[in-house]
Amino acid sequence: MVLDLDGPRMPPANGRPARRLVIFLHGYGADGNDLIALGQQWAQILPDTAFVSPHAPEPCGMPGAAGGRQWFPLTFRDPNEYWRGVSQARPVLDRFIDRERDRLGLSDADVALVGFSQGTMMALHVGLRRPQQLAAIVGYSGALAGGEHLKDELAQKPPLLLIHGDRDDVLPVQMLFMALQALADAGMAAEFHVSSGIGHGIDGEGLRMGGHFLASAFSAPR
Repeated sequence: MVLDLDGPRMPPANGRPARRLVIFLHGYGADGNDLIALGQQWAQILPDTAFVSPHAPEPCGMPGAAGGRQWFPLTFRDPNEYWRGVSQARPVLDRFIDRERDRLGLSDADVALVGFSQGTMMALHVGLRRPQQLAAIVGYSGALAGGEHLKDELAQKPPLLLIHGDRDDVLPVQMLFMALQALADAGMAAEFHVSSGIGHGIDGEGLRMGGHFLASAFSAPR
């Protein structure tokens, strides 16, 4: 059985029916409320865009994360665990993307994924394997799970921006460069930015870059 996700939503700032959709995928131990405010930050440059930030499907197993959610469990934090996790969580996210897209009368080309940390792992895993190409993927402070499998499974090459802090002590910045290499090996280019002095988070410059990247991707000829 595939669960139905839900979470906070923001309608387009221009008050009209949505022409675009951004789906936020939060990190381990957070929930959909953690990222939905990014929609307020981007509303001015994406006025025709709706935003939704689903709560991940499982309660978080991390001590002290009461009310937090997870896309998949993290115990050993090793590459095999990441790969198993994204593979198991893929169906529930694919179904959510389909449902939200159809609810707004849009196509995959009108939808972008924006992930943080574990949410970036999900955005990359699902977004690069969709039957139809998404408008864009933006990943903050994340990793590419199962990069060695990508060459055989890559289905789409949407515009991709990866942003990572050079002081990240949760998912070190080396994860960014490993992802870029695996993407290149699979024949896919990606834009990237290293945020100087930033840990496991998003700074103002990264936020600005992400918003403008999405605006450019949405306005590009199809």
